[in-house]
This record gives sequence, C-alpha cells and structure tokens, in this order.
Amino acid sequence: MTVISLMPQHVEARGGPGAPLTTGLAGIAILHDLTPAEVAALSRQCRWRRYGAGQTILQAGDRGRDVYFVVHGRACAMYHSANGHEVRFGDIQAGDVFGEFAAIDGAPHMADVVCVSETLLAVMPASRFREVLLRHESVCTAVLRRLTRIARTMSQRVIEFSTLPVRGRVHAELLRLARVDGTDRRPRGAVIAPAPTHADMASRISTHREAVSRELARLARTGLVERRGNDLVLRDIAALASMVDETLEEPHCAEAAVN
Repeated sequence: MTVISLMPQHVEARGGPGAPLTTGLAGIAILHDLTPAEVAALSRQCRWRRYGAGQTILQAGDRGRDVYFVVHGRACAMYHSANGHEVRFGDIQAGDVFGEFAAIDGAPHMADVVCVSETLLAVMPASRFREVLLRHESVCTAVLRRLTRIARTMSQRVIEFSTLPVRGRVHAELLRLARVDGTDRRPRGAVIAPAPTHADMASRISTHREAVSRELARLARTGLVERRGNDLVLRDIAALASMVDETLEEPHCAEAAVN
C-alpha cells in the first residue's frame, strides 16, 4: 500500500506573551557563537510556524529553498517508496536545522520531514541563509562540520548495510540512537529516550519489525538492554560496540564489502 503524506495546514506563530521571539534562535546549534544581538536580529528575519504531531513539513521532490530551524519539538526525515516501503534517515531535534542542502545546491528535497511531536520552526529564506554563511565565519564552519558529520554517518550506514547482518545493524543503530560513538569505550551505559518503536527501528536499518523484536528480546535476556517505561537503557556500551566491531571484522563481512 502506498503511503501518502499530506501537507499540513501550518499555523503562523503570532506575537504576544510567550511568543516565539521571546527566546528566538538562541538554542540553534550552528548559531551558538553569535552574539545575542546577532541572534535576535536573525530571529526577526524568520517566519515562525507551528506544526502538530504527524504533520508533514516537507515532501520529497519539493523545490522550496527555505531553511528550517527547529526551536522546539522533534521531527524525522524519511522516504516512502512507491510500494509503501519506509526508510528513516534520522531524527531532527530541537536546536537542529534542515533544508540547508536545497538552499546550497538548489536541488529538490530528497526526503519527507514529518513532525514526531508538536514543533515550532523558524523559517529563513535561502538567500538570507547564504548571506549569513558569508558574513559569519563561525556559522559557516558549524555548517561545514554538520555536513561532514552527515556524510560520515551516511558512509558508515552504507558500510553497515553492506556488511552487517540484521543483528549487527540493530546493535549499531542502538549505539547511534544513544548518540554514542562506538569507538568510545568510556561510558558504561546510555539511555535512549524515548525509545523508538520496533517498526521505526526496522525502517532505519532496512529490515522488518519482527527481526528487531527478536534481537531486542535476546539483548534483554542477556542483560545488555532494559526497557524502563518509554525509555530503552543500554547497560553495557562497550559490549555492544565490541559486538559490532567483531562482526565487521569477520571474513564474510570483508568479502561482502569487496563484492
């Protein structure tokens, strides 16, 4: 069954007590090194919009060039194939930005962006965003680092999809969702809050819900993960990271990578 995303009837945020400009863009990561006056000036140049959970902000193929700053809430980037297969690229949290690819290269958007919760956005025209990059070296550097991080993450996921069995992809995604670098063995545990559904997890690693359910149940039996309410606790980061590394180093994985 084909999944059809409908564009939302967004609500333009208005002034008054508690209006968006009260806090503005102060929490946006790429603007962190700007002065409060500079951030306030940029805030006034944005359009402000609120979306409800489940509403679509962008659709794959849209040719808009605006850049979106997530001031509050959470969204996710995903792609729906013609046969209804869903691929999730990742979550977009408060403080993040999206739409910068289209603002830079002018190409259509490659994915849908859908709200996971009620979300407040500041929307900046592409021309103004490019001016900010040229005028503020710190913002340009932050965007370059962000794009590099995205490229590295996508490259790592290609390696995982090409070399890891489903079990290994589950382990790798758990580490990614917990925002833990698999090479860092210092933290003992981490919490994924809130935990994704098994279907969401499956769409992230190109498998089916049942496979995710089986592996999470196995990890729970061994004491590596624990469900606490809506959260998923990773009790031994080093063990999960080692399992991923060992699988990547197995001969059949190296052969798959070559072929």
